Amino acid sequence: LNLLSFDHAMPKLEISPDLLDIVVPSIRNLDFLDSWREFFQGFHVIIIQDGDPNVHLEIPGWVDYDLYNRRDIQDALGYSEWIISKKDASIRNFGFLVSTKKYIYTIDDDCKPALDNDGYLINPIAIHLENMMTPSNPYFFNTLYDPYTTKSDFVRGYPYSLRQGVSTAISHGLWLNAPDYDAPTQLLKPGERNLNLHLMTQTIPHGIYYPLCSMNVAFDRDLIGPAFMQGLMGVGQPWARYDDMFAGWASKAVADHLGLGVKSGMPYIWHDKASNPFTNLKKEYKGLWWQEELIRFFANDVHIPKQATTPQQAYVALANMLEHRFSDMHPYFRRLSSAMREWVLIWDKFVSGEVKASPSRSHQSTLRVISTSKRSVKPYQDRG
Repeated sequence: LNLLSFDHAMPKLEISPDLLDIVVPSIRNLDFLDSWREFFQGFHVIIIQDGDPNVHLEIPGWVDYDLYNRRDIQDALGYSEWIISKKDASIRNFGFLVSTKKYIYTIDDDCKPALDNDGYLINPIAIHLENMMTPSNPYFFNTLYDPYTTKSDFVRGYPYSLRQGVSTAISHGLWLNAPDYDAPTQLLKPGERNLNLHLMTQTIPHGIYYPLCSMNVAFDRDLIGPAFMQGLMGVGQPWARYDDMFAGWASKAVADHLGLGVKSGMPYIWHDKASNPFTNLKKEYKGLWWQEELIRFFANDVHIPKQATTPQQAYVALANMLEHRFSDMHPYFRRLSSAMREWVLIWDKFVSGEVKASPSRSHQSTLRVISTSKRSVKPYQDRG
């Protein structure tokens, strides 16, 4: 082995608004952004307004943003606008299309900064970027968590031939307070809250799937963007609340095929409120059965051909396999597969500039970034 080739020293991370867009889907006023000002100021926010486009959403004056509503989606995509979900958080897909930055961080409007164990606010942008700008180790598990972060390394017995790792495509963050439970678990544990913060990140091993939650996740548009479509949900679809789950399964299949890494763990955010379990049950009930078949499909039956060397090609191949396997189970899966293929075509048209979108509202802020540190300058309780 040439040990000189296994230098995994932490690179100097340049955190800049030129690297990342923040995507927020919402139907309500965006005053929650004020709690994020220390970390979000200076970064561009893409707001995707769901519901009635005539409703005027209030947005704090310091925010640099573009706001797109349903009319803007229709104007940009024409007939293809059907692939962007209605009245569902997966409408955030349109924000992924219009962004031109390398990285995207997407967050829900019921989330606030979490406190670390020392009482400082956690900066999710800084930690997500660190996760994605350092390698992953999907082919051999490191028991001391992420070996590429500070104050960590590979443990004894870790193969030197695998220490260079692979490029990281997705950084999946977690949440304190209201856990991301499905409806049956919510009903069984209505008062349960997650107050356990673990300062760790791990690479999800190759061939292993996980439940992705889009309320706190970042991804590399170049490496995985065309395969990170949130599943078609909302109005006219037979299930909901599986849009991000589907994105997690599909993007992990593509990442594994392309030799890319997916990390999960830090950063944490504070999930402010739990959704109604009875409403959720109505949305989820098909998924409680379908997920069993889908996860077995991804784990055992997905074999993307070697000829698929891009995320676009891999995602289309996956769409074809999905349609072949599930179209007889429910007509929805033929529709979903068609949406996946159309999504790839639209993605490439946005990248090439053939398709462009104009926001209904915009505000260009001249305010500078306040902080790029991984936590707030002062402990939360010390603030005036």
